[in-house]
Amino acid sequence: MNRKLKLWELNRVSEEDFKTQKKAPVIVILDSIRSLNNIGSFFRTADAFNIEKIYLCGITATPPHREIQKTALGATESVTWEHRENIIDLIHELKAEGITIASIEQAEKTTFLQHVPSLEFQKIALIFGNEVDGVDQEAINLSDHILEIPQFGTKHSLNVSVCAGVVLWEFAKRTLREPQGKN
Repeated sequence: MNRKLKLWELNRVSEEDFKTQKKAPVIVILDSIRSLNNIGSFFRTADAFNIEKIYLCGITATPPHREIQKTALGATESVTWEHRENIIDLIHELKAEGITIASIEQAEKTTFLQHVPSLEFQKIALIFGNEVDGVDQEAINLSDHILEIPQFGTKHSLNVSVCAGVVLWEFAKRTLREPQGKN
């Protein structure tokens, strides 16, 4: 029998330890995300994969907000975040710091996620776009890479928070060790 673990048996790090532990060299940029539930999901996923920081840009709502908290489940307290009005200014700042910029988008010239070059040893900022319009074209133009998740069905996109889970896992698995107590 393989017994399901109780929450207290998961040996999770404390919020204080989480804030000080070495992070995956990944920054998330949300480009005018409308859904508060999606924003909360980003926080929860960023916590799960030990992401360095989230930038909330444009119309993206900021914590504290009841609807964000509903899906974040407290991750807005553990994950470092900052709001920026202008995503383009932020991209220029990050590039000046030597950070690689990658937009997650469907475009004429993309790299499928499974073919991403070995970027795990450099800091990267991943831009996720608005649920209707995607990533701003000017942000795409400034990106070092355009990454796409291959899809095989009839729909043309994934929910942005689902997309985040897929993409962040791809980067996290390259840089993170296994959780304590797991083999």
